[in-house]
Amino acid sequence: MRISKKQRTLTIIELLEQAYPVAQCSLEYDEAWKLLVSVRLAAQCTDERVNIVVKDLYQQYPTLSDLADATVEEIEKIVRPCGLGKSKAKDIHACMNVLMKQYHGEVPCDFESLLALPGVGRKSANLIMGDVFGKPAIVTDTHCIRLVNRLGLVNQIKDPKKVEMELWKLIPKEKGNDFCHRLVYHGRAVCTARTTPKCETCCLNQVCKKVGV
Repeated sequence: MRISKKQRTLTIIELLEQAYPVAQCSLEYDEAWKLLVSVRLAAQCTDERVNIVVKDLYQQYPTLSDLADATVEEIEKIVRPCGLGKSKAKDIHACMNVLMKQYHGEVPCDFESLLALPGVGRKSANLIMGDVFGKPAIVTDTHCIRLVNRLGLVNQIKDPKKVEMELWKLIPKEKGNDFCHRLVYHGRAVCTARTTPKCETCCLNQVCKKVGV
């Protein structure tokens, strides 16, 4: 008997929970504003490199206020190893200043306010909502988009917002954030992009459309 896409999604969630019991962001941070900085730096850069670079950034500018007072050029000198240094530094500088001037140095806890911050898109806003504030979130990064297409949860959709909207129909709200973190783990270790996916050892091979289920 064929099961529905929603039922298969629940099975995938359960299997990923078994394979990766702990689900958390691989970007290191201890304050909400630092996650905003890191997720901007992570665009087209590895989380591992970002975690190294931000140590130098926070040694020089340990508080949100310090970073807001820095110049774009000063920030760029430090974040350049993450790539796209000028645009990232400009966004970080602008974002920190908005937080200081409009939110008294706090990160807003509603999605639309986050989305209005300089350099913050839906992926970043969802990450903050889920990881910092514990609210329902679906983070459609490259791993998520690749894997949900391979798994057949979406059909050849590459646009992050469209993928997010389709997944909201399938995933229980309280499961979304951790589900996306587990897709990152799985995408790095098993269902890889740059090498042949390890389908024969994959915990999802019985429910994956890519392998003919």
